Amino acid sequence: MTIKLHCFGESGNSYKAALALELSGLDWEPVFVDFFAGETRTPEYRANVNPLGEAPVMVDGDFRTGQSGAIQAYVTEKSGKFGGKDRDENYEIFRWVLWDNHKLSSMAGMTRFLMNFLPEDKRPAEVIGFNQGRLNGAYAVLNDHLEGRDWIVGDGITNADLSCCGYLYYPEPFGFDRSNWPHIDTWLTRLSETPGWKAPYDLMPGSPADRA
Repeated sequence: MTIKLHCFGESGNSYKAALALELSGLDWEPVFVDFFAGETRTPEYRANVNPLGEAPVMVDGDFRTGQSGAIQAYVTEKSGKFGGKDRDENYEIFRWVLWDNHKLSSMAGMTRFLMNFLPEDKRPAEVIGFNQGRLNGAYAVLNDHLEGRDWIVGDGITNADLSCCGYLYYPEPFGFDRSNWPHIDTWLTRLSETPGWKAPYDLMPGSPADRA
């Protein structure tokens, strides 16, 4: 049975789930969510897809879950990929997924949205500046951790990598310049050279070009 992922190309959280599915080798297909037309806020979406009004949502037969970290965990359970080799590594992966969700992706996603998807006169400069300061701290933590390492945890791609990269491949500006963070840059290049890797707008339907 084909796994369905309700997602849209602009969503870094959707990208985390889609990339995990794509690299796992599982049979899956994207289902476009028209976020910018308000689909996730409709009663129909909340009743039939996700009562939280969010994407991504994965459906595999009778099983359904939202939240990228939960979807990644399911992909690992089903495919045997992207987990750790032992209990310690599994908890370390979990720790980095939670760190990303709180410190990196949440800030990057909001900052990118404010800088690129709001009308120019509605973009709050002080909020953006504050967020970018927080993000610089997160980039420094990740960059320092990756010094001398190929991957965030262990000796291969795990959900820690697939989570932390979620917003870092997007072309829209949000204050992230790979050249300022050499260990992150090397890691992102290594990950993008993995067979089957695709950039967000190549992996999922929906992009700013569609609304231009």
